[in-house]
Amino acid sequence: MIVMLLRRALPTALLASLAALASPTLTGCTGSSADPGEGPKVVVGFYPFEFLTRRIGGDAVTVTNLTKPGTEPHDLELTPRQVGEVAEASLVIYLKGMQPALDKAIEQNKPPAQLDVTRVVPLESHEESGDDHGHDDQPGHEHSPGHAEEHEHGGPDPHVWLDPQRFAKVAIAVGDQLAQIDTARADDYRARAAQLARQLQALDGEFSAGLKNCERRDIVTTHAAFGYLTERYRLNQIAINGLSPEAEPSPAHIARIQELIREKGITTIFFETLASPKTAQMLADDLHLKTAVLDPVEGVKDQKSQDYFSVMRANLTELRKALSCS
Repeated sequence: MIVMLLRRALPTALLASLAALASPTLTGCTGSSADPGEGPKVVVGFYPFEFLTRRIGGDAVTVTNLTKPGTEPHDLELTPRQVGEVAEASLVIYLKGMQPALDKAIEQNKPPAQLDVTRVVPLESHEESGDDHGHDDQPGHEHSPGHAEEHEHGGPDPHVWLDPQRFAKVAIAVGDQLAQIDTARADDYRARAAQLARQLQALDGEFSAGLKNCERRDIVTTHAAFGYLTERYRLNQIAINGLSPEAEPSPAHIARIQELIREKGITTIFFETLASPKTAQMLADDLHLKTAVLDPVEGVKDQKSQDYFSVMRANLTELRKALSCS
């Protein structure tokens, strides 16, 4: 039954690839729930994993997001109560290295099952600046390093959920983990995970088609959160700050960004909902440019009116406007 459901939801080749990547990453106990009426209690580090878990777990799963709506997940500090929630969780879903306080709580309390997303989709380092590499016509191009002063805040990029294909792999892993710790509902979890992965693949198709024919392929962003997205859709990210939204860019870096904006005919500077727009607004005012929101989907303030899909589609709309896509 499980196999039939998954085959209906995803192409065979894609499902095999996702399952192979997800299986080795799952840790923890694999028995069924003691009481079929009690579903798993899942603790997640921040919103993208809450979104996946709620969609895949349905009403059977209780989900606790440690990062409150409207706050920056990079800066998470845990209260004693939250540490207790980590210790008592059936499953913790996190991205190792992004929230050190959560990493420490997991290490000290050893919840029975953990899913480290970096083991499902290994992190990559992306270019943080806007050096011109002339690679617009090279699909799959790997960004090369820019100037040293522009990489003070570099390192592995955690924002894997901004690539729908990578996020689909995480969805399959979440479904598999829930199925292992709650075998009574295993078929339901795996079926919903497969359905969600198919929807994420469809979103990938929307981005690919929507960003295929554009007058420009360079975007200026508040911080270097969009490396996976720009790599997937053959865009070039010019980041004002590094991977940390609070990082202060050097005067030389700002000067280089201004030069690139003029060279490439960039019309729009993107800022974010959770990071300060001060520097982005200053650049826009100095160069008489438009501003728009490009959301890294680290958090959603109102889940009744927004979710991962609606925010990502809003991002696509703003990108198409800024890049003059046909």
